[in-house]
Order: sequence, then C-alpha cells, then structure tokens
Amino acid sequence: MRILVVEDDSHIADFLERGLSENGYAVDVANSAETALELVSEGVHDALIVDLMLPRMDGLTFIERCRGQGVGAPVLILSALRSVEDRVRGLHLGGDDYLTKPFALAELLARLHALLRRATPPLAESSRLQAADLELDLLRREVRRGGRAIELSPREFAILEYLCRNAGRVLTRTMILDHVWHTRFDPQTNVVDVYIHRLRDKVDQGFSRQLIRTIRGVGYVLET
Repeated sequence: MRILVVEDDSHIADFLERGLSENGYAVDVANSAETALELVSEGVHDALIVDLMLPRMDGLTFIERCRGQGVGAPVLILSALRSVEDRVRGLHLGGDDYLTKPFALAELLARLHALLRRATPPLAESSRLQAADLELDLLRREVRRGGRAIELSPREFAILEYLCRNAGRVLTRTMILDHVWHTRFDPQTNVVDVYIHRLRDKVDQGFSRQLIRTIRGVGYVLET
C-alpha cells in the first residue's frame, strides 16, 4: 500500500518515511501542500498522513481541497495542535483520525492500519491481490500460495506487493529500489537480488510452477 506523508519538518518526515517503509508501505513525502496536491492527483495513495502547520497552504485547507477534488483516501492528521477545538475542527473538515505530536510510531501504525481496515468498499476490495495461486491480503499483511500461509518480512512483503501489482510486467532493479526503498542505491548493489532470492525460497520453493522469473540483464517479473 502507498502512503503520502505531508510534513514540512524534515526530521519528522524522514522518521515517518523510514518507519513506514520498514513496515512494508511504499511512501511518498511532500514538504508542502502544493506539492502534495500534485501527488495526490495521481490517485495512487491508499492513505494520507497530514501535518496541519504547513507553509503557505495549511493542512486543513489542503484536506478540504482534497475532499473537494473527490479524494476519498483516509486522512490521518498529525499535529502539535492539541486542543479539543483543533481536533474537532480537523475531523469536521475531512480528517478521519487525529494524532498529536509527539507521537509513538507504534500508535501511528496502529491508527493507520485501523483507517485502512475501515476504508470504503472500493479500497477494501483493492486490498487483496492475486496472481495465479498467490494471494496477498494488504490489510492483514498475509500471504498465501495454494492455501498455504507464507511468512514474509515487511520488506519482502513490499517487494512482493509491487511485483503482484505489476504482474506480467518486467520491473527493473532500479524500479524496485525506487519504489520499495524510495531511494537510489549504488547501481552495483545486489540488495534487490538478495531479497528476490529470499522471496523465491518462500514463494516458489515446493511448487512445480515458479512465479518469480528473472529477465537476465533487465530485472524481474511475476508470472500470472
């Protein structure tokens, strides 16, 4: 699942990006409401985490603009404004939950998970992916193949989700690095190959049909 973080404090933004990524989410970060509006218009985000005290356009105005444009993704407001009036106003203007700073990452993750679980039917339906006999439940973070449960680490799950969303399409190592780690490593790194090897051991081992295929010199594809 892909999360948009709208936060102008670089330390908090980096902390959220790292914490969410380590828990298997793909993350986009915007340090202003204007940049966030451009990103949210793509319609690819499953949830938004929004700070209220943003430069130029504040977070509440941003949320109102999103709702006015038909953006239905749940919004978790993250703010240092702690009064009851602030929380009520944030929820009335389009927020789905409100978490005050400072915050614990564990609580933020739990609130985010709850928002995704309560999502509208279109989003709930999109929380399950399937390719051949491989099934992913994005909310419960569960994987099954042929009815057999497969335990994956958050990073392994994120890679498999990306492959599954693009089943039948070849993904380069750079694309996987950029999407899952949200950064660009040394092109000579073998971190993607290491994780794909681990995934194959868990997803393909013991099955007659191998789903994860290497396209030599290009990248990887999940067969449908």
